[in-house]
Amino acid sequence: MIILDLPRIIADATATGLSVATAESLTGGMVAAALIQVPGASGMFQGGVVAYQNSVKSAVLGVNAELLDSAGAVDPEVVREMALGVCRITGARVGVSTTGVAGPEPHGGKSVGSVYIGIALDGVAQAYEYHFAGVRSDVRQQACDEALSLLQQVVAQVREQNP
Repeated sequence: MIILDLPRIIADATATGLSVATAESLTGGMVAAALIQVPGASGMFQGGVVAYQNSVKSAVLGVNAELLDSAGAVDPEVVREMALGVCRITGARVGVSTTGVAGPEPHGGKSVGSVYIGIALDGVAQAYEYHFAGVRSDVRQQACDEALSLLQQVVAQVREQNP
């Protein structure tokens, strides 16, 4: 298990010139809020979009509307497009995105706790699938923590490649 070190994420991203942006649905801005609570975040954080509705995912982030109609918002390709979209609109090298079902009811055929987190780096995006347990607040917090953990891993990899 990786221990989150937000000041280290901020310092390493800033030192390597790595800019970061967030595109959040499920977490509603929690990832961005966690990052900007750290002094010095302005050295790396470009901005964030809370895209709760599909219309915002499509109109602002550029997620394919047909994909949203056919697959729904809780989908690996949607989360990849969200991460790439926020990079495009903010100019960030890294995009972190979240989508999922926090509950209390299933949504779009997906069970409570189904979460996808996207990470884009330099125009290439990956999606990660999770199944978290607990009530709504637990699912959202776990998603936020995991998104930050993935960001920490990406920042560490870039830092190692550019000492």
